[in-house]
Amino acid sequence: MKSKLLSLAVAVLIFSVTQAQSIHLGIKGGTNINKISGESFNQKFTYGYHLGGFAEIGLGSKLAIQPEILFNEINADTSSQFSKIYTSLPSNVKNVKLRYLSIPILLNYKVSKIFALQAGPQFGILMNHDNSLVQDGKSAFKKGDFSMLAGIQLKIASLRIYGRYAIGLNNINDIDNKDKWKSQSFQLGIGLALL
Repeated sequence: MKSKLLSLAVAVLIFSVTQAQSIHLGIKGGTNINKISGESFNQKFTYGYHLGGFAEIGLGSKLAIQPEILFNEINADTSSQFSKIYTSLPSNVKNVKLRYLSIPILLNYKVSKIFALQAGPQFGILMNHDNSLVQDGKSAFKKGDFSMLAGIQLKIASLRIYGRYAIGLNNINDIDNKDKWKSQSFQLGIGLALL
């Protein structure tokens, strides 16, 4: 299912580029306000960050495709239930830091010259290389995360100011099925179109 969606997204992107009326490239960055749902994790939001680049591919006066490549850091605090559910793992695990290479592919609908609604899928690839749960969580988390995003973007000349919500659709728990873990995130940030 995920590979079919990724193939469809790539096909749409290639078609969009060939039909594009305008293309802008830029950089962006901001904060992530995130949590991982599930009994094992504290349900309070924590902070991380994202940095990367984007392209805006115009498809007429109202629509644009906006693919991005982002480095996302997600922090999550475990709950008191973590050591009860997973007795074989270290009991001193208090928080987990995950680093993803995220690839959102957004459809922008321009409501006005400066205001656009955004929605689309995001594919995340876990980038942590250490196998220790205490240090980065890779031994407990699946290598990929699939999310849907929705948000708004303000465009003032070359400046982009955006806010969006991402909801994870798949279980990222790679230990077992005792507790389903799904990501949630609010992203707030600023971008700058360079071309």
